[in-house]
Amino acid sequence: MTDIIIIAVVVIIIGAASLYIYKAKKSGQKCVGCPSSKTCGSKNCSCGCSSNESAKSDK
Repeated sequence: MTDIIIIAVVVIIIGAASLYIYKAKKSGQKCVGCPSSKTCGSKNCSCGCSSNESAKSDK
């Protein structure tokens, strides 16, 4: 019985995290964990996402 409860809690946590990421991506956030994710892609993003985007577009 304990195993079922633990599995259910893990599934709920993973499902909630997946739903959060899905909603964030759908709303236009490029970096979900970045505090300034709405402005990522500009040069004043401190999370490093803008450098990742430019590296992808150069290739």
